Amino acid sequence: MNAEPASDLLRRTGPPEPVPHVDPPRASDPRFTEVVPHHARLVSLYDQAIFGEGPTWWPARDILVWSDVEGRRVLGWHADGCVRVVIDATPFTNGNTVDRDGNLIHCEHGNRRLSRTSPDGRYEALVETYEGRRFNAPNDVVCAADGALWFTDPSYGLRLPRQGTLAESDLGHHSVYRVDPTTGAARRMADLGQPNGLAFAPDGRTLYVSDTSRTEGGDGHTIYAYPVLDDLTLGERRVFAEVEPGVPDGFRVDRRGWIWTSSEAGVQVFSAEGHRLGLIPTPQACSNLCFSPGERRLFVTSKQHLYALDLADPAD
Repeated sequence: MNAEPASDLLRRTGPPEPVPHVDPPRASDPRFTEVVPHHARLVSLYDQAIFGEGPTWWPARDILVWSDVEGRRVLGWHADGCVRVVIDATPFTNGNTVDRDGNLIHCEHGNRRLSRTSPDGRYEALVETYEGRRFNAPNDVVCAADGALWFTDPSYGLRLPRQGTLAESDLGHHSVYRVDPTTGAARRMADLGQPNGLAFAPDGRTLYVSDTSRTEGGDGHTIYAYPVLDDLTLGERRVFAEVEPGVPDGFRVDRRGWIWTSSEAGVQVFSAEGHRLGLIPTPQACSNLCFSPGERRLFVTSKQHLYALDLADPAD
């Protein structure tokens, strides 16, 4: 992959575009309005991707990065409004996160592995196999408080040539893995029909994972909650929430423990207890989302768009 080509400018500096014909946020619980005011409105920061995914804030460069999976690029939005190519000619990169050392971690559908890009642009493979066999198509990844990388490995990149390479699974299962921060070895933590999004509760004692399978015995709508045990194994899962319409492709947990998840209708928000709090409608089904530092702004990927919505000041 090539980091920051010479002709990397995709959008010039300037204000965002308002998004017309979209309903305002809808509260199901008064707590939602305290965080997402009724007058809050989506804006479009970029609209020329093919299929946006994997947004995350990269503090080392002070930018919002996200993947254009089918466009085979990792893009970066800057605070002045410009958008640049961060990494070009990717192997169908999907999910991204930042590790404890400030590196950008990628899920690669095409190469079927995790990789790493340092703040100065150095790129390298990170973890490629489990028990000597290639992964399916790593999809989403999160860094735990102890520095371990947890990621999901469904088979979408093996089935969709526009997002990967047609192939049979070497593993025969779709799983969640933990990459040890010391040894770099991957450990199989849980199996699901098609594990997809994942995130930790603020205290790290609960891992949320969505199963978006509609053919392997699942309904495609479920977010599960797993207790994280003292030995770093996962306890018995429970259903946390059912997300409809659409699927919980990607989600984040805020400092309150609320889960903000993608869906066909927009961003759905649930309390830590699993109660539906509200909806932020989007013109298209959204694929994933993340927060800015301090959780003052929500970023949402949705096909060709990168949207943003300003949240209430926690001090207000």
